[in-house]
Parts: sequence; structure tokens; C-alpha cells
Amino acid sequence: MAKVTVYGISNCDTIKKTLDWFKKQKIEVEFWDYKRSGITKQKLSDWCKAVGWEVLVNKRSTTWRSLSIEEQEKITNQPAAIKLMTENTSIIKRPVIESGDNIFAGFNEAAFLKYFLI
Repeated sequence: MAKVTVYGISNCDTIKKTLDWFKKQKIEVEFWDYKRSGITKQKLSDWCKAVGWEVLVNKRSTTWRSLSIEEQEKITNQPAAIKLMTENTSIIKRPVIESGDNIFAGFNEAAFLKYFLI
């Protein structure tokens, strides 16, 4: 199996749930805390190409809701979304999981079972 990297924020409940899921399946993962270690524009661009910037910008997050309507309305394309996610990493959908050429955004147990265990 390809190396599995889970990206997120260590104090996020969904990240804890994700890491617990992989641990229960005995799948070793590397965890990247982008709140502490940052995230590159290139990495965000790669993810946007794989899953779409609309998926990566978590519009249900507290960070998104704290933006003014004017700031929210400026996020209409990938460059604007990448700029926002670079400046506010907590707005990135969690988790983002890389395994080989596959990218998963968000916790989706059915997709994980299909990809990682079948």
C-alpha cells in the first residue's frame, strides 16, 4: 500500500476520529498538522486539481462564518481559494488524506473501506 498522509489540525475532532479509524484498521499513517507546519500553495493547488477548491474550502467552519460577506464573496475561483486557505489553514476541509495518487477530503468511512481495505 502507498504511504498514507493525513493532513489536518491536531485538536480537530474529525482528525481524531480519522486517526483512530486508521489505527483500528492497523494502517500506519503520517500526520501533518498544517496549523503548526503550514501548507504550501503547490500542495493546495494539487488538492484543488484532485477534488476541487469548492470541496476544500470548508464553508461550514467557524473560520468561514467569521469572514465578512464581502470576504466570502471574493472566493470565486481557485487562486482566491488558495490564497484564503494559505492565510487561514483552519478553513481547509478536514481531513485531507493522500495515498499514492489518491486524495480524499473529509471523513468518509465507506470510501476509506473501499480504498484501504478491499
